[in-house]
Amino acid sequence: MVEVKRPPPHHRRPHPRPTGRRPTGRRRAATAVLAATLLASTATACGIADADENSVAAKDTLVIGVNGDQPGVGERTGGGSFQGFDIDVAREIAERLGVTGANVTFKQVGYATREKLVQDGDVDLVVASYSVTPERKVKVSFAGPYYVAHQDVLIRASDTAEIRSIHDLKGRRLCKVPGSVSFPRVHDEQGVAALPVQADGYARCLTDLTAGRLDAVSTDDLILAGLAAKASAGGHALRIVNAPFTDEPYGVGIRKADVAGCEAVNKAITGMYQDGTTAELLRKWFAPVGLNVTTTVPQFEGCV
Repeated sequence: MVEVKRPPPHHRRPHPRPTGRRPTGRRRAATAVLAATLLASTATACGIADADENSVAAKDTLVIGVNGDQPGVGERTGGGSFQGFDIDVAREIAERLGVTGANVTFKQVGYATREKLVQDGDVDLVVASYSVTPERKVKVSFAGPYYVAHQDVLIRASDTAEIRSIHDLKGRRLCKVPGSVSFPRVHDEQGVAALPVQADGYARCLTDLTAGRLDAVSTDDLILAGLAAKASAGGHALRIVNAPFTDEPYGVGIRKADVAGCEAVNKAITGMYQDGTTAELLRKWFAPVGLNVTTTVPQFEGCV
């Protein structure tokens, strides 16, 4: 917590001997202005103190919002715990903020509810393949990014000859997850007339793809790599088209007023890149599927 130094109390001076004259209007006005200034300074100092107490940089416990439907990135296991790249990143950030073990709680978040959970204080941070966008920055702040992914396309291996880029998705069934920006990136921004097949998360997208109920899944390459690895373990042959068409900076969602917390998270992320922790976690989760990853510190968004 930042210590706020309050102005020292005024020392009392001996009362001057009465002169028989009353204070002038100018003196009374000056006294009123001084009193108002001191009152405003005290109120401001109290506000800063309150803000510091609520900062993630000063908390002894943290609730971190994560995904639960992204194998390799953020997945809820049968026992109720979470695992994946984002989960390990979240633990590392928390530890570097001084919060460890049972003092860190993971809470599964939805794609359409992440901003509200941060705004309402239900979670302190969101580490959930949370792409930084101008629309989201209106509602929350972002530390990081802790990684820059790239949107690509996942298909069945048998469709390799027919689908070589997002432009080949015209008229084909493409998974759409409410609250995710991935489908709009293809349909609205790139102008590809893919047919939406709605799913409540990317785990369901994977199930529908392997069952033949849709033709492709398009989202960040880290998520696609995790889905492909899970499908392979289940005997299904999937392929990443390897034709990326966006940059997707993964930020750490944080309350807009928490500049100190944002800066502390940025310091933690920088340290993770400098000491090799991020590179180690990327190898741990994505080396088995042959995904090319970046191990240099991303350009941060800035804590505003």
